[in-house]
Amino acid sequence: MRKMLFTAAIVLAAASMLCASGTDESDALTVYAYDSFSGDWGPGGTLIPEFKEKTGIDVNLVSAGDALEMLSRIELEGEDTEADVILGVTDDFAYRAYPYLEPYSSPLIEDIPEELLFDPEDRLLPFDYGAFAFVWDSECGLEKPQSLSDLTKPGYKDKVILIDPRTSSVGLGLLLWTYNIYGDGWHSWWEAMKENALTIADGWSSAYGLFTEGEAPIVLSYTTSPVYHVMNDDTTRYQALVFPEGHEATIEGIGIVRGTDKREEAEEFIDFMLTDGQLPTAIANSMYPVNASIGLPDAFDYAPKPDRMFRSGATSPEKTEELLEEWISIMAR
Repeated sequence: MRKMLFTAAIVLAAASMLCASGTDESDALTVYAYDSFSGDWGPGGTLIPEFKEKTGIDVNLVSAGDALEMLSRIELEGEDTEADVILGVTDDFAYRAYPYLEPYSSPLIEDIPEELLFDPEDRLLPFDYGAFAFVWDSECGLEKPQSLSDLTKPGYKDKVILIDPRTSSVGLGLLLWTYNIYGDGWHSWWEAMKENALTIADGWSSAYGLFTEGEAPIVLSYTTSPVYHVMNDDTTRYQALVFPEGHEATIEGIGIVRGTDKREEAEEFIDFMLTDGQLPTAIANSMYPVNASIGLPDAFDYAPKPDRMFRSGATSPEKTEELLEEWISIMAR
């Protein structure tokens, strides 16, 4: 219980920061988003002014930590939440968000491929997607891993940065990925991998920051992560490792918070994210847009799509919770 209360306190502290591009006026639409969306390098800083210019609607963009931290805040606040919209809840933990959301059958749904629509009641609509992967520094002098199993070899000790599945949807994605690859034998991979990991970061932003600072040559991220470096650093040094056994897919959703008094504004914001916001979000997040009509720049040629992908949200809520409990037990030994 003490650990749970401590975690809740951290979540609330992290979520209290507001994006500079927002506003604190009481009539603004309040959007809770994960850090990498609302941070300095995220799309929020440019999209919010564009949305205001197009619609005249003020947006208060709240940086609420990682996706799971944002979800934890919504759960803690309940009916007292100030959020009108939440952005960035992934399909694997969407079931936890559903009780706090209202359905919205946007007319833009017809532009989204059916396989990306994970909520039949339209409480969470997808706005981008990708696949989890390990990203490798090709100039590190280390032999390129060819599979998940390779990462457990002695030569990769202290060379890999992982992410905690209790606090990050990316970390949870790896847990589900190993379960889908190894079945009941997933424990063995983690038993070996915990000896090789340099650290287990609390979220993607901190993990990838350590990676780009040179702390370790391999980090858990996305197949699309190299796109950022091609477009912003003009380098193909950082490469996504695509393994033949398959990868875990992830879909990020946006939804309207139950009881909001800004329903019309929330709908406009979601429709904006599914049209004008698609390409800027895809580029800034290094993810794929869900709107099938959106063309992508050539840099996305460096984002390899795995031949086989597993759906994170296909794992039942009960099984996900069971895996998390088992993971905690493994890592504590």
